[in-house]
Formats: sequence, C-alpha cells, structure tokens
Amino acid sequence: SSHPFRPLMCFTLMFCVLSVTNVPPPHSTIRPGAPVPVNTDNPGVRKAARFGVYRYNNSSNDLFLFKESQIKKAMVQIVRGLKYMLHVEIKRTVCEKRDHSSLDSCHFQRKKNLQRMLTCYFEVWITPWTQKVHIPVAQCH
Repeated sequence: SSHPFRPLMCFTLMFCVLSVTNVPPPHSTIRPGAPVPVNTDNPGVRKAARFGVYRYNNSSNDLFLFKESQIKKAMVQIVRGLKYMLHVEIKRTVCEKRDHSSLDSCHFQRKKNLQRMLTCYFEVWITPWTQKVHIPVAQCH
C-alpha cells in the first residue's frame, strides 16, 4: 500500500510492542507545521526515545543492551501523527541481549572497562490512532 507507515510491532524478539498508546488524533485545530521544542521529560518524548533505543539495540552487534541515560534535546512535528526528533545519550547496561530483559530493570554498567556511552539522533514517527511506529533515523556514535 502507499501508506507512509510500516508497523514495527517487534523491534527484536525481546521487544514486541503491542500498542503505542490510545490517543485520539490531534484536534483538527492543530495544523501540521514546523518542528517545535518539547520538554525532554514529556511522556511521549520518553516513549519515543525508548523506541529509538529498541531500534539501536536491534541493529547493534553489542553483547549488551543499551538504554537511554539522558534526553538532551527534543523536537516534535505534527505530520500525520507525531514525529519526534531526539538527541539522546545511551549507555551500556549489565543486561545481555540474549537474556530477553526488560530495559526498565536493566542497570547501567558499573565496571569501568565495560562502560560505554553513545550520542544518538533518533527520528521516531508515531501515529497513535493506528498504533504504528516508524523509525526512519537512528544514528549513534
């Protein structure tokens, strides 16, 4: 189909996302527009950052899972849903990928030689009313 979204229901075997959130479409008075800054503590921003981390973990060769440690900057754009543009620091956790851990219960590495931090830029496009997530950009270095 020509629909711009592909459902990414399972980011890995470990991270199957059944539902993003049950938010109705943005009110019709809100017009699509340019990206605007949004608070990094915003629940939608935090959820989008986690989706970006899932995408990173799914494509990395690291033995360990990474988790967001700090959201440095967040923008959101209303465009057939919400498109988040996020600058996020992620750090290596003590959880190994093969353990199928929930990231919420994964602590950051304490061993100096295993600690690792990456700076990432994620674009996460969420259409809450269709419960679809698309992550066109996930760049970490």
